[in-house]
Amino acid sequence: MKLENKVAVVTGGTRGIGRAITEAFLLEGASVVVSGRDATKGAVAIGELTQLLASNNLPVDRVHFVPGDARLQADTEALIDESTAKFGQVDILVNNAGGSSGFALIGDLSDDAWNEANNWVLNSTFWASRRVLNGMKDRGFGRIINISSLESKTVQTPMAGHYSVFKAAVNALGRAITAEYGPYGITANSICPGAVETDLMKTTGRDSAAAMGISYEEFLDSYAQQTLTKKINTVEECAAVAVLLASNAGAGIAGTTINVDGGTSPF
Repeated sequence: MKLENKVAVVTGGTRGIGRAITEAFLLEGASVVVSGRDATKGAVAIGELTQLLASNNLPVDRVHFVPGDARLQADTEALIDESTAKFGQVDILVNNAGGSSGFALIGDLSDDAWNEANNWVLNSTFWASRRVLNGMKDRGFGRIINISSLESKTVQTPMAGHYSVFKAAVNALGRAITAEYGPYGITANSICPGAVETDLMKTTGRDSAAAMGISYEEFLDSYAQQTLTKKINTVEECAAVAVLLASNAGAGIAGTTINVDGGTSPF
């Protein structure tokens, strides 16, 4: 078990990529705290994750939910504090929560949309990372994994500039953390997924497809055709990379970005 005796925090871990990472970490022996804005969804997730542990004959007390909004500094810092109080330390931080709204061309983008994206994507990553770093330094081990986006590199989707800009900044933050804390056994890396069929994709993607006058399957295929593999990626493929980065085997991967995009981006 690659993560036995490790404690992980996964922001926005009740569904999608965060949920897949949570499941993978639990099966690799870690204790995991997940966060989310919806306490009801959190309770459902904990029930399902507990069942997953039980079905694999693993202790069921290794998963915990903390409600909170990643856009709020107080909630983000409280998440780290409660995780430390619950399990004694935080060895692995997955900054998965992040998003944006108020999509518009840069010339029409509102301050509210810009500031929200900043808090949701970049500041949340900074707040959580800052909160765990000194403890990681004292123990001589730490893994920070930022779930970024292929958009942080390609920056090609109109009206999502604020999202792309702050995701790119997250990549730089991971590099900066590693430059400062790498000698203490701490690495920070960014995973950059391309199109992944998450629960959110299944909902918003169907609406987008209908607006475009195509089927949902055609919508997915339009993304698949941009890849070299001609298929979109899965949440499990993202989770597998996260497990590598979190483990001792991933110690040599530091301050970089890893695409999980089927070869969509050449760099």
